[in-house]
Amino acid sequence: MSINAEQFASDNYSGICPEALEYMLQANLGSAPAYGNDIWTQKATDYFRELFEIDCEVFFVFNGTAANSLSLAALCQSYHSVICHETAHIETDECGAPEFASNGSKLLIAPGANGKLTAQSVEAIVTKRSDIHFPKPKVISLTQSTELGTIYSVAELLAIKEIANKYQLKIHMDGARFANAVAAINQTPAELSWKSGVDVLCFCGTKNGMALGEAIIFFNKALAEDFDYRCKQAGQLASKMRFISAPWLGLLETGAWLKNAQHANQCAAYLENKLLQIDGVEIMFPREANAVFVKLPDRVIHSLKAKNWQFYTFIGVGGVRFMCSWATTQARLDELIKDIQTALA
Repeated sequence: MSINAEQFASDNYSGICPEALEYMLQANLGSAPAYGNDIWTQKATDYFRELFEIDCEVFFVFNGTAANSLSLAALCQSYHSVICHETAHIETDECGAPEFASNGSKLLIAPGANGKLTAQSVEAIVTKRSDIHFPKPKVISLTQSTELGTIYSVAELLAIKEIANKYQLKIHMDGARFANAVAAINQTPAELSWKSGVDVLCFCGTKNGMALGEAIIFFNKALAEDFDYRCKQAGQLASKMRFISAPWLGLLETGAWLKNAQHANQCAAYLENKLLQIDGVEIMFPREANAVFVKLPDRVIHSLKAKNWQFYTFIGVGGVRFMCSWATTQARLDELIKDIQTALA
């Protein structure tokens, strides 16, 4: 196996897609004003406004943990709470960063089938207690697509929006794979975000073909007051901002953001279809985006690891997650499928 052979542990493993790299190289020709006062950042920001069909505030940070944590901190005081699914990244994989950034806002977790919150599960938490001894619910955090690879429909989002409006809650969306959700269903970015009640979206570039960089998009502009100061204080203001924003412009202007997501989704659909034809393999959750969760016998897992396949088993405990990316090839998927078949035999 080549040291550079594609793995399916995460779409973070992939390299930089050609469009993002080309725009980064263009931004490297000569000098440009620092701290976001460059033409690349202005163009990328304007393109987000065009894509989402709304005048919004856009900020760029280095990674998803910073994006989620800082945006939640902007929505909460330290005595507030954030309602999220029990598998949400902010709960399981961010080392307490949301609580740290907000000076203590508590995460209130809820169960839910296929990684989703429901209007009912949110309302149950909001109405559980209202006394001053309990952290006051302030934000609902949704992940799109979810940590289990499923997608909130517009109807589901609107039902949650109704609860949010009823109890004066804000909605944050962790869009680590927002592009994959848009690619999977016949809805526009606007319909899957602010038109469905989302106040702030953390739109991931890293998993979609960039080297690094996330866009924090405030559809409710009032909530973005002084957010630039919050980014600076947290060490998230890039001095050479153009090297985050130019690749974003490369994804947006060429349409690569959607093409990359469509490719990843199609590869996951191919993998799922092949796995369904193998006896002894069980698909754990509906495959709706670019992740496939499967139950495999322990001997198969050990066999795959012995052949240097890398994958996660702690997400959706009890199975294996295979994640496809913009760079996934059918040939590499076929290698994985063949090794699974061999191990089962």
